Formats: sequence, structure tokens, C-alpha cells
Amino acid sequence: MASLPSEDEVRAWLAERRNWRRWGEDDQRGAFNLITPETVVEAARLVRTGIRVSLAQPLPKAPGPKNAFPVIHTMRKRSLGHPSGAGESGDTVTATWHAPLMTHLDALCHVWDEHGMWNGRDPDAQIGFDGTRWGGIEQWRDGFFCRGVLLDVPHHRGEPYVTQERPVHGAELVDIAGASGVRPHPGDALVVHCGLAAYERDNGPMRAELRPGLHASCMPVIRDWDCSLLVWDMQDLTPSGYDAAAWSVHGILYAYGVGIVDAVVLEPLADECRRQSRQEFLLVVVPLFIEGGTGSAVNPVAVF
Repeated sequence: MASLPSEDEVRAWLAERRNWRRWGEDDQRGAFNLITPETVVEAARLVRTGIRVSLAQPLPKAPGPKNAFPVIHTMRKRSLGHPSGAGESGDTVTATWHAPLMTHLDALCHVWDEHGMWNGRDPDAQIGFDGTRWGGIEQWRDGFFCRGVLLDVPHHRGEPYVTQERPVHGAELVDIAGASGVRPHPGDALVVHCGLAAYERDNGPMRAELRPGLHASCMPVIRDWDCSLLVWDMQDLTPSGYDAAAWSVHGILYAYGVGIVDAVVLEPLADECRRQSRQEFLLVVVPLFIEGGTGSAVNPVAVF
């Protein structure tokens, strides 16, 4: 970019370009509304080979530098005392969704700024110990069935991964879409591959407080494209460099109503897209039906 956006420009993206009330004063689904029966049918027509690619990481059960809240997974088994020798097993899982190694979908209630949550609601009035009464993950229980569009930043740059010194700017997203010939349509899921796996192979676990990724200038591009969902492996550039953007690109949750899937694995998807010489596919992301939840573990699947 010739110059970085100003503080006032970033503030305007989060305040003046908001999607609040676009789908009604009481809307809790946000850009999910852009996924219509027609767009679902159109996305389904992209399925030609039947090849499926999961974008999920395994549930993070082992403690580590990036896993301060490991999943607790316990098992039980018992014999039924039946002459046939029949038995059964079961398990219990305790998990924290918003963790660096947990592939999860952020609900619209997950973050906010001084202006409030999605559609202007007050988090103090809506969020309690037993859950949220506004913008919970149950609003998306029907699932994201939409066209996914992969923008492969390392492939476009001819470099293995994005760095702190060279984050992804909005103008670069536009350039990559133009070069691939696949521009996102309203209701699409934007999938941005930054090369996290390769980055961590060379540099070790990414630090939460010093993270390469997408610059705040990506927000208006996502808004212009009317995406319903953002799926990424590196998340926001941290620190953002702007007082107005405490959450940086995560601000699309409360400002635009766009869902976000964090902590995905995108190398296999990028490899499959290159093998098939295509950047679009059917993407399926279905959260657990948790009333009042701030998010859900998910297993996103791309279908070619």
C-alpha cells in the first residue's frame, strides 16, 4: 500500500460502515442472512469430484505454550453383564472454545467496543454468568452452507508465510482475488491462507501478543464483498497499531455481523485447490446448538 490508513479511517470502518439494523432492529444473525436458499443451491453446484477436506485441528488436549486451557477428555467403559459379552464406552469433554488451538466459530456476542455488541446491544445488559441473551451461537444452528473462496497469500507472494513485517492488507486481498479470477459474492465464506503451519515450523509457536496476520485495512474489503464468514489461520495482525481497533479485524463480528472461524488448518485445502486449479468450493460449518453460547467448536469441511 502507498500509505497506511489513518486512525480516523479505521474508526469510520467500525462506526460509519456498520451493518446495524440492515436486517432489522432485532436481528441476531447478521451476515448469515446473506445465505439464502438460492445461494445454498448455487454453492452445492460446485461439488464435482466429491473430495472433502477438513479444516479442523484435533481437540487440543495436551498443555503447551499455546494451550493454556487444554481440553479435558475423560472416558468410561463398562460391561453389560450380558451372555454375549456386550459392553459400552462413553466420554465427557470439557473445553474452552476461544483458545489458539481450538478450531471454533465465534458468535456475534463474542466481542464488542464502546458502541456495543452487534446491532448496538449493551453487553452488560445481555451477557450473564449463564450465557448471553443476544447474538448467541444458537442463532446459527442451521449452519453455514455456502460458497467458500480461498485466497492463498503465500502462493500469491511466492513466499512460505506471512510475517509481522509484511501483514496482509485489504488491497492485497483484492489483488489476489483478481489474479485468481474468483471474486467473493454476497454470502460467501472468505478463506484466507497465511501459512501458519509453515511459519510455526520455522519460528516455533506464534505469540498471541506479537502476531502476523491480517491488517485492519482488510475490514472494508470484507464489508464490500458482503461475506457471511471469515475463515483464517493467522487471524489479526497484533498489535493492530490503531486505538480504534482494539480487536482489529475481529471487529467485523460486532460491526458487520460477519462470523469468524479461528484456528483452522489450511495447508491441505490450499494443496487441494492447487491440484484442482480452482479456488472455490462448497464450505460447510455447523456449530453445536448451545443456547446463549459465545461460540462453538466446529469441523469445517470443504467439498469439491
